[in-house]
Amino acid sequence: MEHWNSTLGSGFILMGILNDSASPEMICATITVLYMLAVTSNGLLLLAITMDAQLHVPMYLLLGQLSLMDLLFTSVVTPKAFMDFLLSENTISFGGCALQMFLALTLGGAEDLLLVFMAYDRYVAICHPLNYMVLMRPRVCWLMVATSWVLSSLSALGHTLYTMHFPFCMSQISHLLCEIPPLLKLACADTSRYELMVYVTGVTFLLLPLSAIVSSYTLILLTVLHMPSNEGRQKALVTCSSHLTVVGMFYGAATFMYVLPSSLHSPKQDNIISVFYTIVTPALNPLIYSLRNKEVMGALRRVLGKCIL
Repeated sequence: MEHWNSTLGSGFILMGILNDSASPEMICATITVLYMLAVTSNGLLLLAITMDAQLHVPMYLLLGQLSLMDLLFTSVVTPKAFMDFLLSENTISFGGCALQMFLALTLGGAEDLLLVFMAYDRYVAICHPLNYMVLMRPRVCWLMVATSWVLSSLSALGHTLYTMHFPFCMSQISHLLCEIPPLLKLACADTSRYELMVYVTGVTFLLLPLSAIVSSYTLILLTVLHMPSNEGRQKALVTCSSHLTVVGMFYGAATFMYVLPSSLHSPKQDNIISVFYTIVTPALNPLIYSLRNKEVMGALRRVLGKCIL
């Protein structure tokens, strides 16, 4: 088969969920509302954590980073998809596709690692409260944040460069954004070895961190069940249940996309899952954390009150 010209001057066609739907206008309106919700809620959460001194503690430092990642992640994908639908132009340049892939992999990988550190933070706070300010001192917290960003950026750079070096036979990507699995389906060359490497990376970046999170919360649950105070037990369970809800949504979608064999899911299913972890999850995460957290809601009221006055 003759290779499609995949040089920097060529482009791809993104055939996302809006192009593969019976009612694209309704889906577009829903996605727009979810995006505005994600921008507003993550922005307000970041504002509260940054401006309110009472939230300048390790747990909220990590939560602020999660909000920043969600805000950037959804902004890498949603405005492009929205404008493509309005202008009926689904093209993306070769360089634009590579950039979008790099940013999406970086932000997704960083969030993946950050959720592990957030689980460790809760483990130390509940199981070793007397040592919390030592084990989670500011220098350690910022090291966790830097580790999440640096490791995910290096992994994303390697995968982006290797994926985009393949010759492509077709230009139509049946997906919402430029990601590794749908792009490999367009390659003319044999990608089986690289697909194995993507699988190994997926297991390393997803299942190993998920195992660490499950282990942390198993220890937390055992500690919580032995707490003498009902109020302390309830507060710990509320905080941890919020985190576990976010973990379940993120890891479930990412595992479906990068760990399950491609034969077990169709491009249409991949499209739906991509909407879930790039648009739905970033919109829901701050609501899950803030609506059930009196400290966050109180800080938000104080910050907004100062801004209004």
